[in-house]
Amino acid sequence: MDRAPGLSVRVKLTLSYVGFLMLAGTLLLTAVWAFLLRGRSNALFVPDLSDFRRVFDPHNFGAAVFVPAAVLVLGFLLAFGLVGGWILAGRMLAPLTRITEATRTAASGSLSQRIRLPGRSDEFRELADSFDSMLAQLEAHVAEQKRFAANASHELRTPLAITQALLDVARNDPDSRTGELVERLRTVNTRAIDLTEALLLLSRADQQSFARAHVDLSLMAEEAGETLLPLAEKRGIAIETSGDITPAMGSPALLLQLTTNLVHNAIVHNLPDRGTVWVTTSAQPGTVVLTVENTGAETSPQVVSTLVEPFRRGTERLHTDHAGTGLGLAIVQSIARAHHGTLTLTPRPSGGLRCTVRLPAAPPDTS
Repeated sequence: MDRAPGLSVRVKLTLSYVGFLMLAGTLLLTAVWAFLLRGRSNALFVPDLSDFRRVFDPHNFGAAVFVPAAVLVLGFLLAFGLVGGWILAGRMLAPLTRITEATRTAASGSLSQRIRLPGRSDEFRELADSFDSMLAQLEAHVAEQKRFAANASHELRTPLAITQALLDVARNDPDSRTGELVERLRTVNTRAIDLTEALLLLSRADQQSFARAHVDLSLMAEEAGETLLPLAEKRGIAIETSGDITPAMGSPALLLQLTTNLVHNAIVHNLPDRGTVWVTTSAQPGTVVLTVENTGAETSPQVVSTLVEPFRRGTERLHTDHAGTGLGLAIVQSIARAHHGTLTLTPRPSGGLRCTVRLPAAPPDTS
């Protein structure tokens, strides 16, 4: 939330205490003037020891009038200080009360409430804005996790349901061909294994539970291209790899998986024939860049922005071979984040997709 600059809470408390002290001092001086100095001459009055003795003389003004009046003034100042301090503390701590109520509501499981503290910027409002931002991120994360769990359950249930149906058919039809059944079961089981391994890889990347080493992304790009060359040739796709040495720090296995997923995605979602995949690497000050582009159908920016969601596929992807698990780009984004990098998807004007991964450059190897 954008706020106009304002005084800090420390300055407000200081000014409040100073103002309250000045007011209490004014009341005290007024009481002293009313009971001690009123009616005296304008000359400077400096009390001596005899004046203090007269205060406690039972036949003098002090004992009869001053002491009860002083007790009355002190009692008034005490009550005034308690009431004034209570009011001041309540006004200054009111934002904390709203923050506490919002915290309790969030702890009960409701993440939709926001504090939305009005007023100019200060420490309390910065805390409230940060808390609102945290709640918004948590709400979005929880919603994403719920969608992910539902989609994962659906994806895992599909091969299991197919397997069950095939086994039921085989049991009810003793004359069915065993070889065809075994082959279909093997295909379905392979898909279930691939999906499970993809889920484990995604979890590993999210937890950042991996060792880091010097990695050259240009070598990763060449290895991914060589590995997927048979698939590309089968589909009539050409792979062009070029670029500079791009040293980064990270997990060689995960970064190879990132590169392989991008190249595989570019091959599978390409033109039916005579398509092209461009894999380039470049080094910039403090950053290394891996770019994978492909030819293909035109895609709107709205659709492109959803492709990194787990199990997000276009309709045409569900009925093709090598359709994958639906986690390819989600894994790429997770690995990039685990390496403190970013993944950017951009539709190409002539059709196809441009995927750009930016990672921090590795520091010079002094060994």
